[in-house]
Amino acid sequence: MIFRQLFDSVSGTYSYILASRAGGEALIIDPVLEKVDRYCQLLRELDLKLVKAVDTHLHADHVTALGALRDRTHCMTIMGEQSKADVVAMRVSEGDKVGIEGISLDVMYTPGHTDDSYSFLMGDRVFTGDTLLIRGTGRTDFQNGDSRAQYDSIFNRLLKLPDETLVYPAHDYKGDTVSTIGEERRYNPRLQVRSVDEYVTLMANLNLPNPKMMDVAVPANMRVGLHQDELAKQGLSLSARQAIECLGRPDVLLVDLRETSERAKHGTLPGALHAPYPAIDENLEPGGMLREVAAATGRRIVFFCAYGERSAMAVKAAQEAGLTNAAHIEGGIDAWKKAGGPVMGR
Repeated sequence: MIFRQLFDSVSGTYSYILASRAGGEALIIDPVLEKVDRYCQLLRELDLKLVKAVDTHLHADHVTALGALRDRTHCMTIMGEQSKADVVAMRVSEGDKVGIEGISLDVMYTPGHTDDSYSFLMGDRVFTGDTLLIRGTGRTDFQNGDSRAQYDSIFNRLLKLPDETLVYPAHDYKGDTVSTIGEERRYNPRLQVRSVDEYVTLMANLNLPNPKMMDVAVPANMRVGLHQDELAKQGLSLSARQAIECLGRPDVLLVDLRETSERAKHGTLPGALHAPYPAIDENLEPGGMLREVAAATGRRIVFFCAYGERSAMAVKAAQEAGLTNAAHIEGGIDAWKKAGGPVMGR
């Protein structure tokens, strides 16, 4: 396994690149905008393809690189379902898994620092975001923070993990890079409380100043979505209602870009072909499934995903591959459901 911990000294942020060799698929957790060139350089040097970019929560102390990495690498962006971000490619919740080739992260909902805080467990290590820090915990006094929720997330979720589980947080300001669950249980001063009420009192009396970047970072991080209006201007978008009217038409082929787990959880559209987004390039190259189907049938390919981000990127990929007539459903299956479209398996 390839594991890289990267540091932004300005915001004290740790980002993590994970990969398992074979085809070279990679994932990044909590990337920082100013470090995008460094990430891309490292990905090139390690011969990796960034497939997914994950934020543990909506950050207040730095601008996320989710949008920039998506634009540079065409990766999927991922956040928790409670996130106030406008559009991400996939929203996850408790019990879901985030996977790339050879690696699977278990999704743990650990609110408290913010109401959209998640941790990601991978075997012997857990990426705790700002929920559990090394000898500290994330503040709970803004962005719908809740000390009681954080106490529950830490004591009833994270501290239930084996003592030897490695703790990799999103931030550190003292130079520590990693800890363990057992260490934090014993030596983290904020965890030496006897009750939830004592923890709430402790957190209420921290009197910390707001992060310097908060007024810039939070609004910016709420607007990371891919702009889909350009495709609409080119006539390459269908509204959900227009797409519903296309159901059953012999000249249209609906292509579902979501992952198998998303389809199981949120349902499928009648007659849609399943072609997960990470394989879009090979499916569109000469001899690829989607290219061959389009050529053999003459049908117009209409991509869709969860919220329209992956499908918008797929339309651009199709244009680059010479399939100029492909389109997508703006807003994805989320918009489809809101428009009353039929969904199977729910």
